[in-house]
Amino acid sequence: MFTHTSEKPHSCEVCGSTFSQKGNLKTHMFTHTGEKPHSCEVCGSTFSQKHTLKTHMFTHTGEKPHSCEVCGLTFSQKRNLKIHMFTHTGEKPHSCQVCGTAFSHKASLKRHMVTHSGEKPHSCEVCGSAFSMKSDLKSHMFTHTGKKIHSCQVCGSAFSRKFYLKEHMFTHTGEKPCSCKVCGRAFSQKISLKTHMLTHTGEKPHSCDVCGSFFSIKSYLKTHMLKHTGKKPYPCKVCGTAFSNKTSLKTHMFTHTGEKPHSCEVCGSTFSQKSQLKSYMLKHTGEKPYSCQVCGTAFSQKISLERHMFTHTGEKPHSCEVCGSTFSLKFHLKTHMLKHTGEKPHSCEICGLKFSLKYNLKTHMLTHTGGKKSEKPYSCQVCGIAFSQKINLKTHMFTHTGEKPNSCEVCGKTFSQKSQVKRHMFTHTGEKHHSCQVCGSAFSEAYALKRHTLTHHPK
Repeated sequence: MFTHTSEKPHSCEVCGSTFSQKGNLKTHMFTHTGEKPHSCEVCGSTFSQKHTLKTHMFTHTGEKPHSCEVCGLTFSQKRNLKIHMFTHTGEKPHSCQVCGTAFSHKASLKRHMVTHSGEKPHSCEVCGSAFSMKSDLKSHMFTHTGKKIHSCQVCGSAFSRKFYLKEHMFTHTGEKPCSCKVCGRAFSQKISLKTHMLTHTGEKPHSCDVCGSFFSIKSYLKTHMLKHTGKKPYPCKVCGTAFSNKTSLKTHMFTHTGEKPHSCEVCGSTFSQKSQLKSYMLKHTGEKPYSCQVCGTAFSQKISLERHMFTHTGEKPHSCEVCGSTFSLKFHLKTHMLKHTGEKPHSCEICGLKFSLKYNLKTHMLTHTGGKKSEKPYSCQVCGIAFSQKINLKTHMFTHTGEKPNSCEVCGKTFSQKSQVKRHMFTHTGEKHHSCQVCGSAFSEAYALKRHTLTHHPK
């Protein structure tokens, strides 16, 4: 009769909880004593209540007696069906008293509360990492065991968590359920959206302890740290070159496969890297977003600005281990090294002549084509002379301006061309590289040998 009167005459002497029936109080007492008198005959698991054992048995029999009248899904426990019904009704009866966020499941609210308390009661016995939820610890353990029990039926990829598999499936379906409320961009993963939001807020919560650099994503910081440690954990299986990050290795592989998956929609030029295409597109738009704060010169690429800055600082951080020559750019050092090795990797397909530099081969090709005007795109606006290379036009302009920016460190004499300084230096060193094949006389400059030949050995 107490079920009608709401009376609860039986109270717990330990915690004060009251019950309408004596049997319920008796069952409750097991929570204090820890007794579990009901055991499963199949697996040996023990339970404090008989109905809990009954529900447990469904895991062995596979029975799911409780079905949803809306969608037909079946459940082994009545409470699971009750919770499931919230997905149809949209009810979220459990709300957070701190921030007001509502949840359909009590367990979800309990997990959420950890974000306010900061508690991480579940720790890994292997590495000591702590987690707020037991399920996170369970997933973490797979990093030690290497188990990936959830596999994709489309491509066979395996994952340690069912949630990861679910997100992976979007790569096959093309679904992008997570959209940015600011710009509308959609993402297949919630973490990708979260990372994207930092582009709007400008937050960079991850900082480097060594140099103080800040990063929006933890993985970026992790990759950055390799610059300090010098580690390059990703080696190329073809040539052995090692890289600090997986993306660089992936890009490097295009040098072996020859793939250029990124194409320009304007002219059709293809590139192996997306960043190369992005930089190249500035040629069509004419944009030069990177400007020098010293002289105001603008550049379409950041690397071009960085190279330009050396003209102001005079820095030459790259030195040759053979002769000690220093260079402002790594590319120039690489080119210089060909003088020591004698390598000439660029060959002419017509006559077979080899060159150490690609632009030398390009210039040589004009001897076969006849040096048409169209192949000399750089013309002087003063006198109209055309050149095949921009550097030659730049040097030629000194004949009009009278500039002589290259000076001799010994006597101070100035020259318009660097090569002239080099030849002039022979007058100080006494070197004579040009010798007469008839009488053996030696000269420091080629024109002196030519004059000697015409005077003393005319044909």
